[in-house]
Amino acid sequence: MQEGNNTSANGCGKIQSGTQNEAALLALMEKTGYSMVQENGQRKFGGPPPGWEGPPPPRGCEVFVGKIPRDMYEDELVPVFERAGKIYEFRLMMEFSGKFIGVCVSLDNCRLFIGAIPKEKKKEEILNEMKKITEGVVDVIVYPSATDKTKNRGFAFVEYESHRAAAMARRRLIPGTFQLWGHAIQVDWADPEKEVDEETMQRVKVLYVRNLMMSTTEDTIKAEFNKFKPGAVERVKKLRDYAFVHFFRREDAVAAMSVMNGKCIDGATIEVALAKPVNKESTWKQHFNGQISPISENLLGFPNKEDGHQKSLGKPSLPVRLNGHHGPGPSEVERCTYPFFPGIKLTPISMYSLNSSHFSSAAMHLDYFCNKNNWTLPEYYLYSTTSQDGKILLVYKVLIPSIADGSQSYFMPDKLCTTVEGARELAAQFTLLHL
Repeated sequence: MQEGNNTSANGCGKIQSGTQNEAALLALMEKTGYSMVQENGQRKFGGPPPGWEGPPPPRGCEVFVGKIPRDMYEDELVPVFERAGKIYEFRLMMEFSGKFIGVCVSLDNCRLFIGAIPKEKKKEEILNEMKKITEGVVDVIVYPSATDKTKNRGFAFVEYESHRAAAMARRRLIPGTFQLWGHAIQVDWADPEKEVDEETMQRVKVLYVRNLMMSTTEDTIKAEFNKFKPGAVERVKKLRDYAFVHFFRREDAVAAMSVMNGKCIDGATIEVALAKPVNKESTWKQHFNGQISPISENLLGFPNKEDGHQKSLGKPSLPVRLNGHHGPGPSEVERCTYPFFPGIKLTPISMYSLNSSHFSSAAMHLDYFCNKNNWTLPEYYLYSTTSQDGKILLVYKVLIPSIADGSQSYFMPDKLCTTVEGARELAAQFTLLHL
């Protein structure tokens, strides 16, 4: 069980008289037999508890508890959570007071996102370096650049043996002063991919193909995947350097995956896996924390609830970094405000030092995403047309010079808007989805 958040670790060390009830904490330890130690800014109660035999509890047994009042400690908290069952471990950090607590299943995340990596570094170099500076590294996932397969994309995902190892690594690297190869790196949790149940996966007949050359065409991909069985491929949809290959029959998709994984197409070694089907509506709402307004849903082409059907889109089985949200409506804005009291100290910061969840605008989120990947900021070009009823309709083309090439020079949604703001947001959302 983990309490608090990463906003502060003040007071998480030794028991301090005057700010904590030392006698109550000592009585709790004597009563339960649990030990209490301070480790890396967290105070750990138990883990394992007295008399524990066997391995630690499996993944999925931990909950995260936030917004606990600042003056509450283990002597009050442990008895509350013991009502639900025996506690294996309780890790305590400080939080702000005066709020209701929130409890949810803890994400047992073992993967970190590392940004601002020199693009000429290979997987082996990044893996060896991460093993030197952090413990418990299992693997490093590096994606080649869409335009130059000899370079990486400026970021990597580091997989650790446990959530604890990943958390300790994040704590070591996150201050912002740590450098790799002379570069200040960016560190954050990698958003875990959405799990799809086995029954659903057994019906999938679409393959996700990545690491394609930008110049490779859909016709070439279809021809290559049809080689093992002519006519097996229904259609191909290519987006930048990855594609979805749709088959008429599932067994052909599975066979093609085994045959084609690791094959070379137009000089690029491709990777092939079954695409994970997700609902297009839920995917967008997941990216924007479910805070898409009805107007935006219509702009994005989401199906109406009365339609009685939903469209699905194959989603690559990759770690996802996007975790922003669309602009909240009036009620959400009101809930997100806090009183400003005289004397509150303000500290100047850069917007790029914030977490992506702080952005309510897709356009701002796109700026943040480009900055985090060391790309030039997006450029917006406005175009207009006139509807049949005489309305001026607007659309933006988005150009990101750092990744532009001959085959994909810009991003442009297939919907038009009646306002400049709407057109800009839609273009930014469309670009984020395809990046």
